[in-house]
Order: sequence, then structure tokens, then C-alpha cells
Amino acid sequence: MNDDSLQKDVLSELGDDKLQEIAGLLGTDTAGAQDVVQSSVSALSGGLEEKAVTATPEEAEEVRLAIADAAEPPLQGVATLGGGLGGMLSGGLMGGVLAKIARPAATAVAKRTGLPVASVTKAFEIVLPVVVAVLSKRAARGSNQAGSHTNSDFH
Repeated sequence: MNDDSLQKDVLSELGDDKLQEIAGLLGTDTAGAQDVVQSSVSALSGGLEEKAVTATPEEAEEVRLAIADAAEPPLQGVATLGGGLGGMLSGGLMGGVLAKIARPAATAVAKRTGLPVASVTKAFEIVLPVVVAVLSKRAARGSNQAGSHTNSDFH
């Protein structure tokens, strides 16, 4: 998974309004919010990669199914997930997988940035559904391209 590409896609999907909202939650400017979003995406994708490497066969199957599930409707954009980190479980398997790594990732981002964990967790509540939406779009593109064997979004 290419962190830079994923970060750009998540920032693009968030847009200026959500980035401003995150900045307000964090008590920083948009550049600071962008840094936290990039760190969050990096921490989440690193958590997914680590889970893929260290997973039991059952956990590996859960990640595989989550990626496949993310490609299936009805998940369409960020509005379908809500209710904070606990509400992520209602966002299908991908939401559940991300929710399992969200708290440790939020703690790591808070430690790196010096921001309070509670503030970073609130920012994660905005960022996580966007990450799920972006990964869902990538998975859908990948399943549409499966016949051509050119899925470059997941490595």
C-alpha cells in the first residue's frame, strides 16, 4: 500500500471543510491538521500491513474478507459511517478491521505530535470513514480490473 498515494487520496476526499473541522478539533491550523491526517493514514496503513504480517490465519482471512467486502455496495462515501470509533463496527468488515487498529494508531499519532490523545481520537473519527471510503473505492477499482491483472492499489 503506497502511503503517499493513500494520504493524497484521503486528503482529497476530506476536502477543505473537513480539514478545517479537524484543525478546530485539534486546536491547530490546516497545515497542522494535514500533518495529523497524514500521520493518521500512515499509522493506519502501517497497522494494516503489520496485521497482515503478524496475523493468525483467521485474522488474515478477516483482512482479506474486509478488502473484498469494501468493494461491495452499499458503502458509498463517508456519510455511511458514524458514531465514533465504536460506530466503525457498523461499517462492515473493513470498518471493524480499522477500528481494531484505530486506538493504538491514535495513541501513536498523539505521542508523535504532542497533541492530546482525546483530540487525536476525535480527528480519527472523521478520518477513519474517509480511509474506509478511499480503500473501498480502490478495492472496487481493483475488482473491476481483476481481469486485466493491473491492480496497483494494493501491494
